[in-house]
Amino acid sequence: MKFKRPTFKDVLEARGIIEKYIPRTPLYSYPQLNQLLDAKVYVKHENYMPICAFKIRGGINLIAHLNREQRERGVVTASTGNHALSIVYASNIFGVPVTVVMPEKSNPTKVKAIKSIGANIVFFGRIFDEAKDYAETLAGERRARFIHPANEPYLIAGVGTYALEILEECPSIDVIIVPVGGGSGASGCCLVKEAVNPDVQIIGVQAEKAPAAYLSWKNKKIVRDSMETSAEGLATEIGYELTQEILQDFLTDFILVSEEEMVQAILLYLELVRNLTEEASASPLAAALKIKERLKRKKVALVLTGSNISMDRLKQIMK
Repeated sequence: MKFKRPTFKDVLEARGIIEKYIPRTPLYSYPQLNQLLDAKVYVKHENYMPICAFKIRGGINLIAHLNREQRERGVVTASTGNHALSIVYASNIFGVPVTVVMPEKSNPTKVKAIKSIGANIVFFGRIFDEAKDYAETLAGERRARFIHPANEPYLIAGVGTYALEILEECPSIDVIIVPVGGGSGASGCCLVKEAVNPDVQIIGVQAEKAPAAYLSWKNKKIVRDSMETSAEGLATEIGYELTQEILQDFLTDFILVSEEEMVQAILLYLELVRNLTEEASASPLAAALKIKERLKRKKVALVLTGSNISMDRLKQIMK
């Protein structure tokens, strides 16, 4: 299936919609991170959003574009957590019924947060992609709008607004490092940098134990691979067509990080920045440490995409 590719104009339109409901997030530099990486490091604090995750931008933009019939029939989506939070939060704003399909062993912190906003949750499958396939079937049965986690132009345009904020606040940025699960965030960054400053490098990060998006990008075709990571936001076992198409054209590089490197990055954020992160959102710092020599004396933005880590996982890490 050929998907409509979003443009920079779509990102600008998305910002006009999103700014009515959520604030810009801070871009802060921290002396201890600068010293650690021997670079000028900026952290884009998407964890300061109302749902503690960047995906809220895409959710609001997509739901705002539904027509009357789609709003009345409702939407169905699948998620390990943050995508669902964004769709549910946005659906509440616009009065749209929403059902979320989640893997059976989902992060209880995210499940509790989704329930608190008022979504109907259905648990299905061991992993995200099984939940996604069931959500698509469910949407067909109900004649509801199925919202794909990545192949959605409005999602990509919406989350691309954080890259726009980074480049507006720091036009001389050299590198933006961003996690890649489905790829909406990284592809949104790519669209913005290409329009605003093509010299900016966009570096994607994925877990070594869930490398499907990386392998799809590297091999220039959609690849399915094993998925064994604890990083929920990176836990996909296949690359997605629309985001991969954009990444193929504009992504500078793709780095794989280990589970241990992400845990170390979580601890560094706690110690040096006093901010809580989840594994996926800590992965850009893990990647930056891995390619430290390449980043020396450059201006680098790390996208801290979210902080919805479960208490059980945090306790394990802190032992």
